[in-house]
Amino acid sequence: MNIQGKTALITGGGRGIGLHIAKLFSAKGAKVILSGRNEASLKQAVASINNASYIVSDITNEKDVENLVQKAGQIDILVNNAGVLHGASVDGGENFLATAKDEMNLNYFAVLQLTELFLPVLKKSGDAAIINIQSILSYVPLTMALSYSASKAALHSYSQGLRLVLQKKGAAVKVFEVFPPYIDTDMTKGVEVDKMKPEDLAADILEGVENDQFAIRSGLTREVYQMWHQAPENTVAQINGL
Repeated sequence: MNIQGKTALITGGGRGIGLHIAKLFSAKGAKVILSGRNEASLKQAVASINNASYIVSDITNEKDVENLVQKAGQIDILVNNAGVLHGASVDGGENFLATAKDEMNLNYFAVLQLTELFLPVLKKSGDAAIINIQSILSYVPLTMALSYSASKAALHSYSQGLRLVLQKKGAAVKVFEVFPPYIDTDMTKGVEVDKMKPEDLAADILEGVENDQFAIRSGLTREVYQMWHQAPENTVAQINGL
């Protein structure tokens, strides 16, 4: 897919992975629209990027989503990047159900709603894409982030199905899935593991989109994916330190 001349809407675009995607897409000649809850972060981000604008929006809020769709107008690329990780354990004493609902709401249901509302717009483009930022945990659950893992696994299943539906209907909308390992962002602060730089992940995403690589696996995810195919149960145990 050629990025040049396209308009891309990036949720969670004010910092982290979303910001670095925006910078690379802009450098390739795309117009970028950043969406997020924090206007200060969005303003700062837009000031560092050419041909960029922002729309303040909470994508879990129905009225905000309707406003986002209206203000964004015609787009060619939807990057579903916004997400949350609480890291609650089933037996950790937290209110696990409330945590799971919050993670599922933003990481999964908000993506479904945005995709549904933007699909008619994307189909008008003639050469469009949906890019869903998922996780290494889409494949292998982590016990200390069980509901987050489940939300990303659900998004993976949905993305696969959506791609097939659009292909069968002949729609010119490609569905890309991105499976990052641990990334050095605010979300993983305090997690003592090797982390990939967000700018390196963004570079992998750009390369994958330009080459129509629908499953983009970076860093450790490539290794885990291969292990998981060979021995799923052993891979789950190893990832969880068993």
